[in-house]
Amino acid sequence: MEYVKTEKEDLPDLRVNIGALELANPVMTASGTFGYAREFANLMNLHRLGAVIVKGISLYPREGNPPPRIVETACGMLNAIGLQNVGVDRFVSEKMKYLAGLSIPVIVNILGDSVEEYRQIAEKLVGVDGVAGIEVNISCPNVKKGGVAFGTDAVMAAAVTEAVKGVADVPVMVKLSPNVSDVTVVARAVEDAGADCISLINTLIGMGIDLKTKRPALANIIGGLSGPAIKPVALRMVYQVANAVSIPVIGIGGISSTEDALEFMLAGATAVQIGTANFVTPRISEEIVEGIHKYAVAEKLNSIRSLIGGLITD
Repeated sequence: MEYVKTEKEDLPDLRVNIGALELANPVMTASGTFGYAREFANLMNLHRLGAVIVKGISLYPREGNPPPRIVETACGMLNAIGLQNVGVDRFVSEKMKYLAGLSIPVIVNILGDSVEEYRQIAEKLVGVDGVAGIEVNISCPNVKKGGVAFGTDAVMAAAVTEAVKGVADVPVMVKLSPNVSDVTVVARAVEDAGADCISLINTLIGMGIDLKTKRPALANIIGGLSGPAIKPVALRMVYQVANAVSIPVIGIGGISSTEDALEFMLAGATAVQIGTANFVTPRISEEIVEGIHKYAVAEKLNSIRSLIGGLITD
């Protein structure tokens, strides 16, 4: 059933804008942690979210890596799923039927092995009912450049951004990798290439070892570290990027409470994405929306926008 706001919820105003896309509130779900949304339909009220970002979609279906491919860590988790997904054609014909019926924006995360693959996926999403935006995952390896991740090279990151923007009919968000020496260089490159907004951070590279077997904890040996462990790194990078670009920044990384989300907004994030916390508390994204509303009421904020970039540093 579609969620309808009460009169009390009209103020304070929780709306934010990422490019031309307006969200009812600044809380989104992070790609790869929320499936295709239907999986959470019986666990929370999806219509309370600002937007949902589906798991990464490639040009062709991918089976992903062999198990074990998820390992719990002291303050989060390591994953090496391998970008398993149904491929863009099946996504459009099967998954979007449900997603298009939601009353919230649906943003499609896309990934590719070459600039041309990114362009082709974006082209297949043009005119698809229910697609409100595209998030470009540039942490993928460029098979034509020896496996170097697009996101670690500003020139390659810009090339992917320009290719997607050249065909997309919806706002384009570029998701940055933290595994670089200076994330602001890549951020400025994708902004110059036409990105409507930037999301960060993707996972940090890590690994685990099983002492009993003396083998890597992940079959892939290395994987992506996410969860509360990476929050300080993510917060720092969001602050740096928000001060380096003029387009909206979306904060990701270890957000598991209302307080976490508000910290990212003070650091300069227009909105946030909830990731690993969805596995621990499936309703967490909805709880954070409620928490932000309560905070805004308590602080007598007319609009949550007044919080963005409000960090006091002097």
